[in-house]
Amino acid sequence: MLAAANSFFLNAAVLAGPIEPGAGEPPPGSDGVITVVKWIAWTVFALAVIGVLVTAGAMALNNRRGQGGEHAAALGWTCAACVLASAASGIVGMFMG
Repeated sequence: MLAAANSFFLNAAVLAGPIEPGAGEPPPGSDGVITVVKWIAWTVFALAVIGVLVTAGAMALNNRRGQGGEHAAALGWTCAACVLASAASGIVGMFMG
């Protein structure tokens, strides 16, 4: 029974095939919006690099005080922000072509 259901859904997926959304074209006058989005992306990535450098500097200065755990958590949050920014730019880049 399970094999028959699996075969049915597999055949249905093959018959449906991928949907081609087309190339798409930005609306007239959208050049300014694209420029602003690119500026924001560069700003976010610059802030991410600055965040990593500041956290690394704080870790180096406070190494002897035993505060490494706090800075490791800050570095984790900074890396999570970098991953989020990278994913967002990839998704936006996919739609903007």
